[in-house]
Amino acid sequence: MPGYGIEAGPTGLLPWSWAERQLIESRHFWVATNDEDGSPRLAVVWGVWLDGVLYFSTGRSSRKARNLAADPRCAITPGDGDEALSLKGTARRVTDREAIATVERGFVAKYGEGFPDAENDPLYALDLATAYGVREAAFTASATRWRFTD
Repeated sequence: MPGYGIEAGPTGLLPWSWAERQLIESRHFWVATNDEDGSPRLAVVWGVWLDGVLYFSTGRSSRKARNLAADPRCAITPGDGDEALSLKGTARRVTDREAIATVERGFVAKYGEGFPDAENDPLYALDLATAYGVREAAFTASATRWRFTD
């Protein structure tokens, strides 16, 4: 991050457990997709972090669903700017009934209710490529990037 005064070396790097805490505790997640004309679109969704995967759902006729069908690349961020986490990856539609049931139980445990009709409304898993985290209180010493591979 040139120009931001980030300290050299690994001092203060955030552990992945810090990011997972954000993903578990956040109630809302902002999803950025690409519209038909290439312009960005941002919308809020509910999501659950289960077994190292972020799951979220949306209505089948929503702009998010149409955008992800055309281009599954997206960025997602939970929480606020004080403990900022940004995820970048590819949304993959989940169709396995057992997986859907497991994720729905996660939604019920977290939100007190499930997501819309998973048979008709898409449930997505985010295949992570990169994540970025920073704590505002220690910005120059905590900026961290994680890279994920298949």
